Amino acid sequence: MLKGGLISIQECMPSLKPSERKVAEYILTNPGEVVNLSVQKLAKRTQVSEATIIRLSRALSYKGFQELKLRIAGDLAQFNNNNHSYQEIPTNGSIASLIGTISHNNIQSINDTLSVLSPEQVETAVDVLSKARKIAIYGIGASAVIAQDFKQKLTRVNRWCEAAFDFDTQGTISANLTGADVAFGISYSGRTKDVIESLKIAKEKGAKTISLTKFGSNPVADLTDINLFTSSLEQSIRSGAMSSRISQLNVIDVLYIGMTSRKYDESIDALERTRKAVQVSKQMDR
Repeated sequence: MLKGGLISIQECMPSLKPSERKVAEYILTNPGEVVNLSVQKLAKRTQVSEATIIRLSRALSYKGFQELKLRIAGDLAQFNNNNHSYQEIPTNGSIASLIGTISHNNIQSINDTLSVLSPEQVETAVDVLSKARKIAIYGIGASAVIAQDFKQKLTRVNRWCEAAFDFDTQGTISANLTGADVAFGISYSGRTKDVIESLKIAKEKGAKTISLTKFGSNPVADLTDINLFTSSLEQSIRSGAMSSRISQLNVIDVLYIGMTSRKYDESIDALERTRKAVQVSKQMDR
């Protein structure tokens, strides 16, 4: 079942033009009504042109208004069967309630990401990463944790990979990339200046570029060849970097398993070699 229409609208809201935002707000307020409206009727009710509604659908990466309606209908069916809202993190509740809330929000973030993550883009990313001579991974702040996780995974399966967490290092790596390499930029906001500049240098050198950002148009995603999107719509500033991190790590796991499955026997051999090397090191420390 297609879904993700309402989530996509919420994620893209800040980047929409005023007329598009007017339609988006109407859809979010009246989703059950909109799934039964034609483009003409929705245009009349929102007092915009039909072209505006088509542009909104395309801004959400959909083929047209019909696909948007189908995805909204899928959302409504899912919402009727699940608690689909993020929960505010309790500040003075029990540990049991804290466990439940954090776990619920993390699960919700992954489920929302499934609605906006394109299988076609994931497959293309896995293919490009699998063939790369060198993989450069960039992340600043909280995104650096995601970049380091991916580097550790790729290193264990004997892939040439470098991770950098500041512009000086990122820029230096990018300057030495070639058309046989991949630069992977991670930024939930999609607006991290250092990552943007590093990816620009990588593109100038001919490297293929991949981004992992929140859903919608943003400077990082607009710059790269392959866009991988996540979603995390929790409102509390206290939980802002938590659920989004979980959804990003989930995408990294998908890419990693996708890559290792392409060369399964080689990957298993490499994992066994690194396991034994680490095990020997631990024994020597005793």
